[in-house]
Amino acid sequence: MTTTTDPQQTQPAVEQPTKEHQWLQQLVGDWAYEVDGMAGPDQPMETSTGTESIKSVGGLWVVAEGQGEMCDTVATTIMTLGYDPQKQRFVGTWMGSMMTHLWLYDGELDAAEQVLTLHSEGPTMTGDGKLGQYKDVIEFKSPEHRVLTSFFLSDDGQWQQFMTANYHRQ
Repeated sequence: MTTTTDPQQTQPAVEQPTKEHQWLQQLVGDWAYEVDGMAGPDQPMETSTGTESIKSVGGLWVVAEGQGEMCDTVATTIMTLGYDPQKQRFVGTWMGSMMTHLWLYDGELDAAEQVLTLHSEGPTMTGDGKLGQYKDVIEFKSPEHRVLTSFFLSDDGQWQQFMTANYHRQ
């Protein structure tokens, strides 16, 4: 005797987006950016430009693919961001064609839900092979303008800004 099962009963339930997932959806779209950043320690600020396209994955994740100037070459970058309700933390990754390190993000929104701070660990700018602490801060100035500011934790325990990128919706 054969029994049949209802396929709907055997499929896992689809998770519903939370307000944090909905916050990430404001990133979705096509953007142009201008970056002012340091190429390395004791180096002057350099300006570069590029574009970024961000797509939603099921309303739970966003995936950003960027193309632009970086370190005297054209670079491709990919960022993933989501929210883990069990951890109550934003999670994600960042990678770029100019380096082999995969940056893992762990972050939180500020109380006003306007600023997302993403913490990560990566190679120090000194090239000594050590890892250091970093944070990327995403702030929406308006629905059409967001700013990404990047910091590293210096040896004296102070956060030092090394990059600012202004993104404008296309």
